[in-house]
Amino acid sequence: MQIYAVGETILDIIFKGVEPQTAKPGGSSFNASITLGRLGAPIKFISEMGNDRVGDLIQDFMEQNGVDATYMSRFEEGQSAIALAFLNEQSDAEYQFYKDYPHQRLAVDFPEFQADDLLMFGSFYALNPGIRPRVKELLEKAAGAGATIVYDPNFRSTHNPERNELIPDIEENMDYATVVRASDEDLLNIFGAATPDEAWEKVGKHCDALVYTANAEGVHLRTRSMAFHMKVDRIEPVSTIGAGDTFNAGLLYGIWKREYKREQISSLDQSQWEELIGTAIRFARAVCLSYDNYLPLGYAEQYKK
Repeated sequence: MQIYAVGETILDIIFKGVEPQTAKPGGSSFNASITLGRLGAPIKFISEMGNDRVGDLIQDFMEQNGVDATYMSRFEEGQSAIALAFLNEQSDAEYQFYKDYPHQRLAVDFPEFQADDLLMFGSFYALNPGIRPRVKELLEKAAGAGATIVYDPNFRSTHNPERNELIPDIEENMDYATVVRASDEDLLNIFGAATPDEAWEKVGKHCDALVYTANAEGVHLRTRSMAFHMKVDRIEPVSTIGAGDTFNAGLLYGIWKREYKREQISSLDQSQWEELIGTAIRFARAVCLSYDNYLPLGYAEQYKK
């Protein structure tokens, strides 16, 4: 069972007040991939970056953390993306992006998926008109092979002006997905859904399961046969960058570790879901207590033991 992820690569420069604190390679699916690599899971990341020093830094970081870079495109025209992340008093980030992509996007051959492989995708990367045809091609290939697909819309309020135009593509992404993992903010922005039940009414027609995260208010699961809530411990976060991404990695890691097949996802019982979500919660908590965008290396090493 192979794990794949597709998404953006970016260098995050993180500010607290006016002072830069650290610089970390990032991107939603990238962050999850690093966590999986640190845990020893078989993860291959599908993406693109410039043939420049930032790109070299990102690729070296992937290799150091056990992430296979076979499906990375290194483009000559343009530059690797950079983001300035400004942490507010709640340690949540506001971003300013600097991107210079080539006309031809994601210029790589896609993998030959096998049944029950895992694929994670999401964010605006999966909606951007410049790259969506290639993302759809990848999703068609994975779905046709019988892969388990996890979708995180990660829909920021900055895209609200485009919401009506983007909803058809978001719903199409959900149609490809086995599991949708979305925050309360995501589904309020997309559908105006203010509760887990309202969210499931919108999402449930597209996929087998919705994992609905609500920050300090915990995590809700909705499937066609069950609904339950799990609490989370209240903490004072250092940074919330990468928390949702590492939560996603926890779900994928649990599915891979337990060898759950695509056809099993819709019939998992509450105890099995609680185990998957519990792992994801612990991973997200560890990230919130550090400046890492992914599971801290020491935590990952200890967890593997």
